Amino acid sequence: MTITHTYDAVIVGAGGAGLRAAIEASGRVDTAVISKLYPTRSHTGAAQGGVCAALGNVEEDYPEWHAFDTVKGGDYLVDQPAAQILTEEAVDAIYELERMGLPFNRTPEGLIDQRRFGGHTANHGERAVKRACYAADRTGHMILQTLYQQCVKRDVRFFNEFYCLDLLLADDGRTAGVVAYELATGELHVFRAKSVLFATGGYGRMFRVSSNAHALTGDGLSVTFRRGIPLEDMEFFQFHPTGLYRLGVLLSEGARGEGAVIRNRDGERFMERYAPTIKDLAPRDVVSRSIYQEIKEGRGLGPRGDYVLLDLTHLDPRVLEEKLPDITEFARVYLQVEPTTEPVPIQPTAHYAMGGIPTDVHARVVTGSEETPVPGLYAAGECACVSVHGANRLGTNSLLDIVVFGRRGGDDMARHCEETDLPALPVEATTQTLDLLDGILTRQTGDNVADIRAELQDSMFDLAFVVRSEESLAKMGELVGSLRERYDRIAITDKGTVYNTDLMEAVEVGFLLDCAATLVAAAAARDESRGAHYREDHPLRDDANWLKHSLAYRNDDGSIRLDSKPVQMGPYVPMERKY
Repeated sequence: MTITHTYDAVIVGAGGAGLRAAIEASGRVDTAVISKLYPTRSHTGAAQGGVCAALGNVEEDYPEWHAFDTVKGGDYLVDQPAAQILTEEAVDAIYELERMGLPFNRTPEGLIDQRRFGGHTANHGERAVKRACYAADRTGHMILQTLYQQCVKRDVRFFNEFYCLDLLLADDGRTAGVVAYELATGELHVFRAKSVLFATGGYGRMFRVSSNAHALTGDGLSVTFRRGIPLEDMEFFQFHPTGLYRLGVLLSEGARGEGAVIRNRDGERFMERYAPTIKDLAPRDVVSRSIYQEIKEGRGLGPRGDYVLLDLTHLDPRVLEEKLPDITEFARVYLQVEPTTEPVPIQPTAHYAMGGIPTDVHARVVTGSEETPVPGLYAAGECACVSVHGANRLGTNSLLDIVVFGRRGGDDMARHCEETDLPALPVEATTQTLDLLDGILTRQTGDNVADIRAELQDSMFDLAFVVRSEESLAKMGELVGSLRERYDRIAITDKGTVYNTDLMEAVEVGFLLDCAATLVAAAAARDESRGAHYREDHPLRDDANWLKHSLAYRNDDGSIRLDSKPVQMGPYVPMERKY
């Protein structure tokens, strides 16, 4: 049985971007939020270190400096008009969160406190600057709770533990709604809407070592990709330098903002060699590659020599307990390391997707090099590509991204709803979803889903991680193809309808395979190194041929077609990145 609902605006995903869009839209149009998790379990809650804005509360700072750092940090693949909007609207966004009740840390004068973060500099790189507003090392958690409270206050309708499995487009090309699977009952729900916004987060679970929650499987990207929407800049995936060894659990950059340093097996603070000006507070791609180089040259620790150390032992224990309570607890619980007296074993961990569903600065989904909007379709947060992060996101810009472009998306959704009527549903709206689910449920024997997921994660970690090459990417491309063939033959043991998590996890592996295929195809084509995409066979940036965004389209036979579009330039001229 299929149940139909009708709303003006439907938002898929209840993290920071989805909740901020819902707050903005709900005051003007009938709004619903669909989430496969309870909202306060969304991955925004795992963001630790801060949300940045040039408030100038602690040190002199300006939005122009913040914009320059964003563009330079993104290795000049950032669309500069989007970066200027992000940094100019950042100040109001922070004070708006404060008025909503977010409990920021304070200076002795009662102002919002700020600390240093990687890649954030003063006056175009002369020194690191305090720009990150924070609530201990639980900033994302506080933002998520604050925004959810505001949604409850506004009576936003939530459908929790609903998995979005398809996007519905009317015959005239307008967005008509989505199809979702209710975990508790196994029923399909059609949500009719004038506008739909995807805020479904990233897809870091394609890697073996990741800071991402298990729910981050690229659902929104894959659903739109299967409906003909391209994916932009998928080759750019950020690897955070300080994940707990083997586990990938994040240790916030806020630790280095408070003075922690990274050391190799000789006890050397080696970032002084790679980034002599701002050292351990260089952007994440620079620090991750530096760690990789130290390990490659034999200066790692452990039996396999595959990790380095984050040293907090010289910091005041009160600073750790008051400003970094979560990460110190993570070290104690997961590695049995006492961070006040022992350095913590770390390695790069898959952290953030710079690429995603292409959008403009109003969060409208756009297609092609001419950026034609899809009427009524929006995306915001990590699943979207504005592109405000370019080839490498600066720390704390993700939380800023969700509140700035989540608000902009909700505002334009409401405008679109007020100006249009409800599109007709396409004929047999649930056919594609039923075929997907029945294909898995009716097969009695077949390949094991968990084996396919584990092989994907291991292979992506080995062949498409911090350092890549033509050979490794070609091998990974073949592996993704063979995994897709095996996936088409999967079977699961649970055939029930009530809380069939086996079924949904199987669907999620299909989403991950879509995202992995586009990442590998785009990375193989881009024969240069830029930001987080490092090709050891092409170690230099190539602005003459590659100062452009990649676009990956799905062909009818499941293969991938690549195209490109120009980067939107502005006042900041590309130059060599030095820190």
